Amino acid sequence: MSKALLYLSFGGPNGPDDVFSFMANVTRNRPIPPERLEEVSKHYFLFGGKSPINEINLELIDLVGKSLARRGIKLPIYFGNRNWEPFVGDTIQQMVMDNVTTGYVFVTSAYGSYSGCRQYLEDLDNANVDAGKLKLIKLRHFYNHPAFINSFIENTSKALHALYQSYTPNEIAILYSAHSIPVSMASVGPYESQLKSVREAISRALPIAIPNTIHQAQVFQSRSGSPTQPWLEPDISDEMRRVSNQFGIKAFIAVPIGFISDHIEVIYDLDTLARSTAKEIGADFIRIPTPSSNSTFVELVADLVQEQIDPKFVAPTVSGMPPPVFRCENNCCIRAV
Repeated sequence: MSKALLYLSFGGPNGPDDVFSFMANVTRNRPIPPERLEEVSKHYFLFGGKSPINEINLELIDLVGKSLARRGIKLPIYFGNRNWEPFVGDTIQQMVMDNVTTGYVFVTSAYGSYSGCRQYLEDLDNANVDAGKLKLIKLRHFYNHPAFINSFIENTSKALHALYQSYTPNEIAILYSAHSIPVSMASVGPYESQLKSVREAISRALPIAIPNTIHQAQVFQSRSGSPTQPWLEPDISDEMRRVSNQFGIKAFIAVPIGFISDHIEVIYDLDTLARSTAKEIGADFIRIPTPSSNSTFVELVADLVQEQIDPKFVAPTVSGMPPPVFRCENNCCIRAV
């Protein structure tokens, strides 16, 4: 039996000529207003029309391969995307041609939702329909893995201590940001409960000297879709303005718990847009690095692979967080939009 790892991501344009085709792929069969597509396309052009996500993933793939090798696990690693080259369908066909019979699939989304989990499973099913004997096994959600959580804890603690030099605790807010999704989609999956678990785990682990007077809140970003459709709120910029007016907040720490790497939705919606909001209201702004920038993130991926291969190995879970769920229910995260 030939085994391999499929590293499956969202994808992003590699240059200005790719942007509109990429956006068409992202929004296929979705009721996204044309003006929203045009607006999001502009976000990419602000950064040269290129997303950093593909290069980030290729670097991570190289490091994951080295981590697996150190563990004595020799697996070829294939790279596929949902929305841009290399497309996952082409990658799967290559795996079949290479006589791979079992593919472990790491999806670059830590949480469960239709867009973050089930849609990837549908893509795999659609791509694999004629692939013969290839068995694809999606690795579990990893929001509760220490390598995901500890990076946020470490960097949030550093940011707080830096802000203490200039501000009192009641002038500081920690905003945990994640991608907004339709309320109807959130209602049929674990997305909100998993975000809550991550938020609470980070808060519990912050230094004991951090008092309860620091404002902490879940916020969302990167909303798309019809303006008449309810999506998860509050938007991060709206919350920044609200707490600045209501509580006199003068410094914000944005913790991007919904993301693993610095792609466009992080560097535009947080580093550009939210930072601009902070400047508008006269507040300081610190954005915490995403977990993939930490060297331990590759060990997370290797852990998820090893626990599939080695029955004696169990990947670690942060104490106090829900135990791993290896197989989702059939009715979980259905497309209720």
